[in-house]
Amino acid sequence: MQQLIHEPIMTAMPTPTDADNVNPSAIANEEPTWFETHFIGCMEMFADAKTAAEYFDAHQGWFIRCAHPIKAKPIGPNGYALTIGKFGSFGYQVEPKIGLHLLPQDEGVYRIETIPIPNYTPPGYEVEFKAIQKLVEVPFDASELAVDGLTVPSKMTRVEWQLDLKVGVWFPQFIKKFPEAVIQRTGDRLLAKIVKLVSNPLTYKVQEDFHRTLGEPSLQLFKKYWQQHKGRGVCEQVIN
Repeated sequence: MQQLIHEPIMTAMPTPTDADNVNPSAIANEEPTWFETHFIGCMEMFADAKTAAEYFDAHQGWFIRCAHPIKAKPIGPNGYALTIGKFGSFGYQVEPKIGLHLLPQDEGVYRIETIPIPNYTPPGYEVEFKAIQKLVEVPFDASELAVDGLTVPSKMTRVEWQLDLKVGVWFPQFIKKFPEAVIQRTGDRLLAKIVKLVSNPLTYKVQEDFHRTLGEPSLQLFKKYWQQHKGRGVCEQVIN
C-alpha cells in the first residue's frame, strides 16, 4: 500500500508545522475551514447476499487485519479508532485520527458514522464521516472465469457504497495569508486524494480476505476477475 503522506503542492513553504503544536487558545473563538468530498463505489463478492452479510456482520474478525498498515484499535464491539497517516500542504501537517462506528445491518444496509475516540481531542480539526453500504444480490455469469475445483456461483453480491466526508480545520495565521479559494481548492483535492489512497487498497484487501474464507478456488476466481477488470468502479469521486 502506498505510504499515506502527501507532499506540499507549493514550493518555498515554511517549515512544516504539526497540528499538535497549534495553540488551542488561538483558535478557540474561530470557525474552521471546511473541506468536503463525496464518493461512490462497489466491490463484488462471489457469493450470495446471506454469505456476504455473515462476513460483514463479523467485522471484529477481519477489520483491523484488512485496515493494515493503517493503525486501527477497537472502540467497543462495533467501533474503531483509525490513525490514517500524516498529510499536509502549505507547510502545515495533520495526522488525522478518526473514530468510526459500524452500525449493525438493517435489511442488508450498513451505515458507518463518526464517533468520538476516548481520551482524545483532535488537535485543530474535526471530521464528519457518513457512509452507506448496501448488499445487492444479482445473477452472475462468469463461465470465462472457470477455476479448477470450483463450481462458478450463479449469484454474486454487489456491495454498493457511498461516502460523504467533511473535515473542518482550524489553521494557524500564516496559512490564512494564502487566498481563500486556493486553500479551499487545495484542501478539497487533498481530501479526495486521501479517500482514494485509503479506499482502493482497503477494498481489495477486504475482497481478498472474504474470498479466502470461502476457500482457495473462490480466492482464485476473485483474483482472475480483478485482473480482468483492474478494479474499475471500486472508488469514484462524485463532482457536484
